[in-house]
Amino acid sequence: MIDHYDWAGGREAMLRFGPDSGPVVIAALPLFEEANRTRAFMVTILRLLAERGIAGALPDLPGQGESLLPTSSATLPGLRAGFAAACTRFDTPYAFAIRSGALLDTQAPVAGRCHLVPTTGAELVRELGRIRGQHDGNNYAGNVLSSDLLAAFEDAMPAAAHTVRLEGDARAADVTLRGAPLWRRAEPDNDPALATLLAETIAAWVRACEA
Repeated sequence: MIDHYDWAGGREAMLRFGPDSGPVVIAALPLFEEANRTRAFMVTILRLLAERGIAGALPDLPGQGESLLPTSSATLPGLRAGFAAACTRFDTPYAFAIRSGALLDTQAPVAGRCHLVPTTGAELVRELGRIRGQHDGNNYAGNVLSSDLLAAFEDAMPAAAHTVRLEGDARAADVTLRGAPLWRRAEPDNDPALATLLAETIAAWVRACEA
């Protein structure tokens, strides 16, 4: 179902999944080009959660997705405020974020956070630097980003969360799952097997939090 939420900068669209009551998992895609590569994957996860009786929502954030705000006008406070506003639509929201999406839930009024392979803002800026052409200025693979936004990311850190990583990643994690990083692929893709593992992991985590 297509829904919406309001924030200080206007109104943004939001996809809704699953039941109308109970806990709701609010999803944050990774930022910029990685969002395109993982959107179908995130939607699959939220549909699988709905099959398990847990509602989900995928908001378009200010300057991302189908937002009317140009990407060049996006700010880190605006992205965080948009995610927080989407969470206020629900009585018991939980945040689930992939990669740099983990930088956006820090101010959200959530009952818990779950992050898949979270990145720091400094790591995001380095990734963006690698994909930008030598003469592209502030154009990063089709995303025009302001210098203020990039500067804000330099010190941005994810909040403490239930952390999920993929096999082969030696960093600390609460759960490690078998799967390949879709955000590294050249084109948008999906991984139903990994999505199922994640849906089961998130559902068990939410139920443990609710207990």
